[in-house]
Amino acid sequence: MLVKDCMTRHPIMISPKTPAAEAQKIMTENNIRHLPVTGKGKRLHGLVTRQSFLLAPDVLASLDVWHITRYLSGLTVKELMIKADEVYTITPDKTVERSAKILSDRKIGCLPVVEDGVVVGIITEVDVMEAIQRMLAMDVEGVRVTVRMPDRPGEFAKMSNALGEHAMGVMGIGTYPSPRRDGFFDVVLKIRNVKSDDVEKALGQVEDQEIIDLRDVV
Repeated sequence: MLVKDCMTRHPIMISPKTPAAEAQKIMTENNIRHLPVTGKGKRLHGLVTRQSFLLAPDVLASLDVWHITRYLSGLTVKELMIKADEVYTITPDKTVERSAKILSDRKIGCLPVVEDGVVVGIITEVDVMEAIQRMLAMDVEGVRVTVRMPDRPGEFAKMSNALGEHAMGVMGIGTYPSPRRDGFFDVVLKIRNVKSDDVEKALGQVEDQEIIDLRDVV
């Protein structure tokens, strides 16, 4: 799955001249946490997040609630935003796992999606989580099975052959190195229109492979 398949297209964008109070209102009314700041031709100038509206402790301590409101009302987005050269972005043709790594490594909540310098979308940590659920067919009723196998050529083919012999179709799949088991990896499969007992019979007899989790999910 690519970024363009799960990003929010045509996100709400604001101008650097937008009053800070108006930007805050837009975020609240639309229940969003990030606003790309763009100029002519939707070119990225910066990014506003909910954290952008937090006042520094020294400023906060010196103002009462009325002065805080007045202080914010006098600001524009340009004075609060993260500048474009400090904003992490991604292109629509990158993979969703690449966006997940950037979000995780940088501990940020979103990536404006930019193509030829133009903002064409935005991908958030929520979008990535939803994409992972789709890849694992979370919304499909069926059997979820995790198989542990040696990390060597031919093992996946053995499992695929067993599935084919029993006419089982895979709706979702994911793999990862086995926790605390060097030289092995775990394969998570989502199979529909089958019973867990049938899956156990089909995959439980594959040589050198072990079913470590098997459950019906809806």
